[in-house]
Amino acid sequence: MSSIETYRPVRGVKGAGAVTTLAGLVLIVAGVLVWILVSTQLADQRITVSDDASMLAGQQVRGPFTAYAQAEVIDEHALAASDGKTYAELGQEDPVRETVMNASFLRASLFTSVVAFGICALVIGLGIVFLVVGGALRRLATAEAIASRAP
Repeated sequence: MSSIETYRPVRGVKGAGAVTTLAGLVLIVAGVLVWILVSTQLADQRITVSDDASMLAGQQVRGPFTAYAQAEVIDEHALAASDGKTYAELGQEDPVRETVMNASFLRASLFTSVVAFGICALVIGLGIVFLVVGGALRRLATAEAIASRAP
């Protein structure tokens, strides 16, 4: 013999689902807006990936891959100018030291944008997870339980 039972969901599940869904939407919007902001700021600098880069040569720096490619080629150029020495390895009176220092600052700035893009992607991904969890909680809050009982 089987029976259908309805149950009353635990209090607050529907509200928790709504809050989680809202948080997901906020995370997605924030991630997309910051991605656009960082991309726009990079594009405003009118940086083009050097023609001798190992990837994406000649493209405008607007995203994480082009920023990374340009940072890598800056490092190659700085090492070539300093005979393979880093900033820390150069003497204080070495005339190339300032060039290598500027290259180091430029690379750090580009890598900061790469990290910012990564955080944006993480936030957007978390927003999607929150949407899914929030939707599941809301469905659970309104579902009816069907249980079978053995005789």
